[in-house]
Amino acid sequence: MTTNGTTAAPARLDYARTAPKVFRAMIALDAAAREGLDPALVELVQMRTSQLNGCAYCLDMHAKDARKAGETDERIYLLPVWHEAPAGVYSERERAALALAEEIARIDGGVTDAVYARAAEHFPEAELAQLISVCFTINAWNRINVATRKTPGTP
Repeated sequence: MTTNGTTAAPARLDYARTAPKVFRAMIALDAAAREGLDPALVELVQMRTSQLNGCAYCLDMHAKDARKAGETDERIYLLPVWHEAPAGVYSERERAALALAEEIARIDGGVTDAVYARAAEHFPEAELAQLISVCFTINAWNRINVATRKTPGTP
């Protein structure tokens, strides 16, 4: 049962079982994308992207992982409105990463020069490349899990 009283649609297929080579490649890509980045920042970016893409499975998983990485409830709860969050809730570096993640998730408008420049101010080139990798990887995971209706809380 969902929060609005409707029954959630059943999962369509077990992607890991039916496309194991692709699934393993995605796991490896995800691990490579995270290298060198703060785990809490990665979780914020993955949660925000999953919110935008409507991926309940990834949002559930990354909220749990964020708590394990030390995230507070306040920062998790305010993430959908991070633009309006009080000063000090998110650092300027985190705000730059979230702005970049949002534009990559909404790729139809491209990534603006201003958002890219802001991110480049806070992340050295190698870290910026990793951050972009985290962004496109979570977008791919979101699309897999939304398409297959992966159920939150399942392995």
